[in-house]
Amino acid sequence: MAARKKKNLVIVESPAKAKTIQKYLGPDFQVEASKGHVRDLPKSTRGGIGVDIEAGWVPTYKILEDRKEQLAALKKVADKAAAVYLATDPDREGEAIAWHLKEALGLPDDITRRVTFNEITKRAIQEAFAHPSGINMDRVAAQEARRFLDRVVGYKLSPLLARKVTRGLSAGRVQSVAVRLIVDREHEIEQFKPEEYWQIHAVLAPAGTVAKPKRAVSKVRPTKKKKADDKAPTEASENGQTEAPSALPEVPPGAFLAELVEWQGQKFKAANEQEAKAVVAALEGAAYVVSKVEQKDRLERPQPPFITSTLQQQASLRLHYSTKKTMMLAQRLYEGVDLGSEGSVALITYMRTDSTRISDDALKMVREHIEQTYGKPYLPEQPNRYASGKSAQEAHEAIRPTDLAYTPQRVAELLPPRTEHRQELIRLYTLIYNRFVASQMTPAVFAVTNVEVTARGEPGASATGVGLFKAQGKVLKFDGYRRVLPPAGKQEDTLLPPLKEEQPLDLLNLVPSQHFTQPPPRYNEASLVKALEKEGIGRPSTYAEIISKIQKRGYVVQKDRRFYATEVGKTVTQLLVDHFPKIMDLKFTSHMEEELDEIEEGKIERNAVLEEFWQPFQQALAQAESAMPAMKGIETGEKCPECAKPLVVRFSKKTGRKFIGCSGWPECKYIKPGEDEEGRPAPMTTEHACPTCGKPMLQRMGPRGPFLGCSGYPECKTTMNLDAEGKPMLSARPTEHVCDKCGRPMVLREGRRGPFLACTGYPECKNAKDVDAEGNPVEPIDTGIECEKCGAPMIVRRGPRGPFLGCSKYPKCRSTRQVPAELKEKVKALLPAKKAPAVEVNETCPECGATMKLRRGPRGYFLGCSKYPKCKGTREATPELLEQVQGSPA
Repeated sequence: MAARKKKNLVIVESPAKAKTIQKYLGPDFQVEASKGHVRDLPKSTRGGIGVDIEAGWVPTYKILEDRKEQLAALKKVADKAAAVYLATDPDREGEAIAWHLKEALGLPDDITRRVTFNEITKRAIQEAFAHPSGINMDRVAAQEARRFLDRVVGYKLSPLLARKVTRGLSAGRVQSVAVRLIVDREHEIEQFKPEEYWQIHAVLAPAGTVAKPKRAVSKVRPTKKKKADDKAPTEASENGQTEAPSALPEVPPGAFLAELVEWQGQKFKAANEQEAKAVVAALEGAAYVVSKVEQKDRLERPQPPFITSTLQQQASLRLHYSTKKTMMLAQRLYEGVDLGSEGSVALITYMRTDSTRISDDALKMVREHIEQTYGKPYLPEQPNRYASGKSAQEAHEAIRPTDLAYTPQRVAELLPPRTEHRQELIRLYTLIYNRFVASQMTPAVFAVTNVEVTARGEPGASATGVGLFKAQGKVLKFDGYRRVLPPAGKQEDTLLPPLKEEQPLDLLNLVPSQHFTQPPPRYNEASLVKALEKEGIGRPSTYAEIISKIQKRGYVVQKDRRFYATEVGKTVTQLLVDHFPKIMDLKFTSHMEEELDEIEEGKIERNAVLEEFWQPFQQALAQAESAMPAMKGIETGEKCPECAKPLVVRFSKKTGRKFIGCSGWPECKYIKPGEDEEGRPAPMTTEHACPTCGKPMLQRMGPRGPFLGCSGYPECKTTMNLDAEGKPMLSARPTEHVCDKCGRPMVLREGRRGPFLACTGYPECKNAKDVDAEGNPVEPIDTGIECEKCGAPMIVRRGPRGPFLGCSKYPKCRSTRQVPAELKEKVKALLPAKKAPAVEVNETCPECGATMKLRRGPRGYFLGCSKYPKCKGTREATPELLEQVQGSPA
């Protein structure tokens, strides 16, 4: 009997990626997932940092606890494999994961292969496996250098900040510099002094073509002083510091608007109303003549296909996605999504790239698509070429669809309804698809007319005149690439009437308007990514992590999609700038990034870069220990009214706010009234008694408004909501049940789909359980199905449309799928759908006019549009309808 042929083992990071790749490899290959990193520097270093610097930067790597079981399983398969292919991502992080896998599994060199690919397609996979290589140790060294630098800064600076400012603070080599950008912008806005300026606009028309008003009106139009962030962030508003003209005069048909740009041969400037009115008075009696007409076509060329940073910026501006969400969705599109009958399909190329290069095959594909779909006028004679940044890795490609046959419309039809983040995936894929196609199309063409109008002091005066006005008309002649990817903002043609030189004009209106210079806008995610890229801080693959960390640490907060520096963010930044100027220097941080690139390219040794950083940092650290002032614990001169200990200045770790609290914390939790450490009004005692323990209920302010909480907290965790009339309604009742994940007590809450048990450790622990009629937890149904993403058991959950399968590792893993046919009857019996009572509803939707349905929410019954989710109109249920509900069977 012939011996069974050994299979080749392929190791990737995620189960989704493994599933997609398995399709393209024959039966001789077995694809498994490592589920990310398997080794790292130890979290607890007992006074060290996990790296022996004196021995030459020798690290101590440990296998991650939650990867031991997976590694053991991979080891069994690897020991029997003919060869092991490490197919992790084609960047530094992926190279490091491949090396750590080789070391952790003890793979011999003679059977270990490294394969990389920028897209998960049959052609790319087969090409990669036909030309395997070894692990690139220069790339691994670059990743190690970044990791060691971050570890040195984090583990040396964080304890210092905790002692000087507040516990729980941490610092990062790159994150702290990103915070500095936001803090510096905050200071610019605080120090900005607005300056008044005036503009003058004239409404003009060819002589005799438009009826003149009784007199040329010269109303002053004042402009309200706006805050820096009154306008929503758009592509056009990111860089301007002066205010756009507002409250412009109405322009009747046949007329046009022109702005005064020169007055008496000089650039027009008016700093106050008196100066503007004096000019208006001189212009009202002037004769207006067209002095110049210039007509030309202007080309608007398409933008390059996406790289990581531009994808993050445009997803933020157009889709309002955070950088973290954008990268999570892009990762799924790259690794593969389930398209029903077509199986798992990888829809885009690798999403961590700084190169705009497009392969010849992709160029051929997109050019054929453009010609067939839009016609030859939309196809340039030669492919459009775009330059990449100086640090771009040209081995990579831009982010693009792997196959243009998968149009956004087709993907939307194939993607199963239960797919997690379904709409977000479709929207992001549509943006990537359209941007790529548009990048290889012809420019849009505008017919632009520039007109100059001279206001002459008196009829027949010389052509020099006293005032020069300018106007521009712009009409789209050919849409070009805009047919696929229109601009994000509203675009309108600006029409001018037919004009010729020396043509006399009638003045219909002359309006001075007041304006004020504006401070630079606060950063949003798009503009912060742009600034990080411009300054060379971090790399595109790290932007999402940087932005996520600086918010998690409480150094900045987002309000209306803009970043605001918190008190602790400002304090820590100033301390670091004063005592660690080199680390906080933008140019030095950029220089370090360039040296990491040089390590990857083999131009410089890893340890040389690390030593260059370590020596001055070590000296600065020693000096800061004694020189850095303590910002926390400063006594205010007041005594605590509860324990008589001194009141001191403290900082909130969660929100970054400064507040005054008792120095006897944690034994005494007194906080000076006014605002608590999270910036909310201090709790107020009410006349209501706790239904559980009888103690007074306190009115507190939560994220969704006021609520009542027991004054006996944390011993009693009873809470009550307030209805429309301000009457308390029980919202959380203590139980004897304990959370099986963190060991804290669980409370019974009322949710949108009925009662459930929730952990009191929320939001750190999000464990929740369904309950039966008596309020006891319902044990999850054993489905026998494993999660496709992480391999954990799938359990039955109840959603707004009925039961579904969700990963038991939620919220770490959010994988979902439909309930299989063989489990539906079992699930239906255990989790009956909670429907609203069957009562007749005659109300119509205030938004679209469709019929309304009775629905149940967290605060009771209400009426919702029957066309939900397309229409989200709601109405309050009438008292008569609620009476019917009380008397109807559920």
